[in-house]
Amino acid sequence: MSLKFTIEKKLSNNRGRAGRIETKNGVIETPAFIVVGTKATVKSLTPEQVKDLGAQAVLANTYHLYLQPGEEVMKKAGGLHKFMNWDGPTFTDSGGFQAFSLGAAFDNKVGKVAKGKDEIDESIFSPHSAMAKVDEDGVTFKSIIDGSSHRFTPERSMEIQHNIGADILFAFDECTSPHAPYEYQKEAMDRTHRWAKRSLEYHQKNRSSHQSIFGITQGGRHEDLRKESAKIIGAMDFDGFGIGGSFDKEDMHNAVGWVADELPEGKPRHLLGIGEPLDLILGIENGMDTFDCVAPTRIARNGAAYVGSGRINILNEQFGQDFSPIETGCACYACTHYTRAYISHLFRAKEILGATLLSIHNLYYIVNLVKRARVAILEGNFEKFKQGFLSL
Repeated sequence: MSLKFTIEKKLSNNRGRAGRIETKNGVIETPAFIVVGTKATVKSLTPEQVKDLGAQAVLANTYHLYLQPGEEVMKKAGGLHKFMNWDGPTFTDSGGFQAFSLGAAFDNKVGKVAKGKDEIDESIFSPHSAMAKVDEDGVTFKSIIDGSSHRFTPERSMEIQHNIGADILFAFDECTSPHAPYEYQKEAMDRTHRWAKRSLEYHQKNRSSHQSIFGITQGGRHEDLRKESAKIIGAMDFDGFGIGGSFDKEDMHNAVGWVADELPEGKPRHLLGIGEPLDLILGIENGMDTFDCVAPTRIARNGAAYVGSGRINILNEQFGQDFSPIETGCACYACTHYTRAYISHLFRAKEILGATLLSIHNLYYIVNLVKRARVAILEGNFEKFKQGFLSL
């Protein structure tokens, strides 16, 4: 079967909603946080641990799996599900964000989110680097493993994703920097639209019966471009949609709202690469159904943990003799079995179990925050839930 999406209840603002995405490999109850398993693994965790903390689906990285172990190995293994021993729904991204990471982001040292409009300096922007170059047909890039040269086109990205075998794939796109000037944002957006058409045509001719494809909207920080992209991509025969590209941190919820208003209501919407707690709540309110982000496990490996009041750094001296859980009342495996003092000791002793325990906690926190938002929508008290979260 291919994807089926059902809306169960909507917020009064007519954007946010609770629903269900049905795939061959299981159901995703939305809104949902999709855990990132970049190289067919969620870093430091087993698939069983990922499932036990409440995750419904995982997202793997096309670029990294293409480089290692290679798409043919994935195909011979029976696809992503069998290869990594995950029996739930799976996503793969298109490789477009890696082209950005190796191109504009690599030399300019920027991410996809700008914190404050006053920090935007378009004069520093360059769309290329020594690692990646974009042209009309695709992206040529160098391997981060051995420096060898490779090339992705829309058709090649889809071919690789078909071989990897996930349930939900993304069309090849060009992710832009928040520092890119308006003219380049429009150029990249128009190119993404042409690549979307090519991705869709290839997918429809060659897909496996269980695979679905999401088109990606772009447009950067600009309302007119965001709406234009949503209208154009929304008119194509995609199974769902990804919202990609660059944002102003303060205006991100407005930007996703612009897009949600233009996309078809009856198809799922995925916000790519966004996972901070407040961004999730505001994204849900403004019509996003699924999210993915590496942040929960990345900050865990550096000793940071999400708690109701924000974050704590377990390496801070005060936690060395703190025999309480990471967060009182948290039902995750780490909090029900270990103390802050023990986990702080693990990090100071450079024991890898520390990263495992904080990753379990952070993913449990984020996955279940979004699940609580879903329950709040279904029970009709989302505004109360949001205000309660904001008051922490």
